[in-house]
Amino acid sequence: MDNDAGSSSLSRRQLLRMIGITAGNAAMYQAMSSLGFAAESPYRGPIDLQGTPPGASVLILGAGMAGMSAAYELRNAGYQVQVLEFNGRPGGRNWSLRGGDSYTELGGFTQRCQFDQDLYINPGPWRIPYHHRGMLHYCKTLGVPLEAFVQVNYNAYLHSSQGFGGKPQRYREVKADYQGHVAELLAKATRQNALDASVSKEDREKLLESLRNWGALDRNFAYVASGSSADRRGYKKKPGGGLTGRPIPSEPVALSELLDSRLWSDIAAGDSYDWQSALMQPVGGMGRVGEAFGRELGPLIRYNARVVDIRQDIHGVTASYEDTGKPGSRVTARADWCLCTIPLPILAQIPMNVGPAMAAAIAAVPYASAVKVGLQFKRRFWEEDEHIYGGITYTDLPIANIGYPSSGYHSPGKGVLLGAYIWGVHAMEFTSMTPDERVQKAVDYGNQIHPQYRAEFDNGVAVAWHRAPFAMGCYGMWSSDTRARHYDDLCQIDQRILLAGEHASFIGGWQEGAVTSALDAVQRLHQRVLAQGSKA
Repeated sequence: MDNDAGSSSLSRRQLLRMIGITAGNAAMYQAMSSLGFAAESPYRGPIDLQGTPPGASVLILGAGMAGMSAAYELRNAGYQVQVLEFNGRPGGRNWSLRGGDSYTELGGFTQRCQFDQDLYINPGPWRIPYHHRGMLHYCKTLGVPLEAFVQVNYNAYLHSSQGFGGKPQRYREVKADYQGHVAELLAKATRQNALDASVSKEDREKLLESLRNWGALDRNFAYVASGSSADRRGYKKKPGGGLTGRPIPSEPVALSELLDSRLWSDIAAGDSYDWQSALMQPVGGMGRVGEAFGRELGPLIRYNARVVDIRQDIHGVTASYEDTGKPGSRVTARADWCLCTIPLPILAQIPMNVGPAMAAAIAAVPYASAVKVGLQFKRRFWEEDEHIYGGITYTDLPIANIGYPSSGYHSPGKGVLLGAYIWGVHAMEFTSMTPDERVQKAVDYGNQIHPQYRAEFDNGVAVAWHRAPFAMGCYGMWSSDTRARHYDDLCQIDQRILLAGEHASFIGGWQEGAVTSALDAVQRLHQRVLAQGSKA
C-alpha cells in the first residue's frame, strides 16, 4: 500500500505522470481519482451509531485497519463483535518488521529479522498524509504518537543509470536547473511578444517578474551561475566565515543534458496530493497503529484463524476456520451479520454463498505486485557522509527508490533504510527470487548510488507482497472500466454479508481507504439492522 515507485513497465504512477505532462495537473488529478488515487478523504469525524438492538452481533473477518476500525465502532455502539484474523498479530498490511521477528512467505521461505533494537522496516504503508483524517483520528484516539515523515529532501538524489555517467544528482540541483531553464525560455518568449495572444499587456510585466522569481533568473532574465541560482542549486564553494568565506556560485547543467537524463520526471514527486507536506509516521513504526488497535480490542480478536468457508442464511452468517497452529482443525463462528475485510485474492478462493454480482466483483480486481527491502548498515553513512536526513532518492534502477529514515538522526551505531520499493515488472522479477537474493540485488543496485553500500551492509529483509499468505498482493488495482462495472456490486450488502477494505474505496492503496470504507459499511449495516428490527 501507500505506493511511490516506478518500473520499466507502464505503471499507474508513470501513466499519471504522462497525463500530467501532456494535459496538465487537473487532468492528472481526474485520472487519479477515477483509478482510486488522490481522492479527498470523506472522513468528517467520529460516527454516531444509536439504537442498537440488544444482542445484535457482527462477525468481522480480518484484523487490518478496516476490520479493527469497524470492530471498534460496532463494539462501542453495543454490538456483540467477534474478529477472526489469519496472522498471529493485529494490523494486516499495517505492519512493522523489527529485530527478532520471523516471517514466512508463500513457498516456505522464512526470514528472521536481525535488525538492532528499535530499528524497523514497514513492509506495507509507511506514511500518513495530513488529509487522511480517519487514520489520524484513530492514532489520536488510541494514543499512538506521530512524528514528521520527510517525503521531499532537496539533498537526496535523483539518479539515472544513463544520465550524467550514472552519477546521482542532488534533487535541488535538478529542480533548480529545470525550473531555471524553463523560466528563461518563457521569459524570452514573453519579451519577444510570442505570448501576446495569451498574456495581456498589463500582465506581461507581472509574468516576467514571476518568472524571474520562480526560476532564479538574473536581471537579464537569464539562468546562469549567480547568487540567485546558487541559492537554489547550491554552491561550488559554500559561504563561510572570515577571509575564506566568500562563496562561489555553481554552474547550472545545460538544458539538453538535463532533458536527456529524464531526471526531471521525479522532481514533482512531492507535488502530488497524496504526498504533499505534511506527512506523518507513528513513532516506532507503522505497526504501532495495528498494535494499539489490538490492545484496545483485546479478546474480541481470535488470531491464527484461517477462514475456509463463509455461509449465510436468513438468520445469520457462519464462518468456518482452521487454527493455523493445529492443521486440519475446524472451528465455526456465527453472528447475525458479517463484515468481510479479507483481501480479494484470498477471498476469491474461499467458498462463500453470495450472489453472482458480488462474486463477479470479487473476482474482477487483481492486486498490485510490490516488493520492499529493508537494509541494515553498520552506520548511518547517508547522514555522516552525504548529509541526507530523511526523504527519498529516486532512480531508474529496478529498486526504484531508497527511503531514508525520518527519525533517529545522529543515532550512534547501526541504521536501517528502505533499500527498494519496487512495482510492476521488476516487482515480479524480485518476487521470483529468494529473500536473500532480493536483499543482495538491492545492495548491488544501491551501490551504484551510494558506494558505501557493500562495505557498510550488515543484514536485510525482503517482503514480496504476492507471496504474503494473508494478502497475496499489495492493493486492489481498479481500472475505470472495472469500477464502472463492479464497484457498486462489491460494496452493496449481499443479504447479511458486506465487504470493506481499501479495495472498496476510491482511496486505493492507502489505509485511509480501508478506514473510510469500514465506516461507510458500518453505518449502512447499522441502518439495515435498525430497519429489520422495526419490521420484527
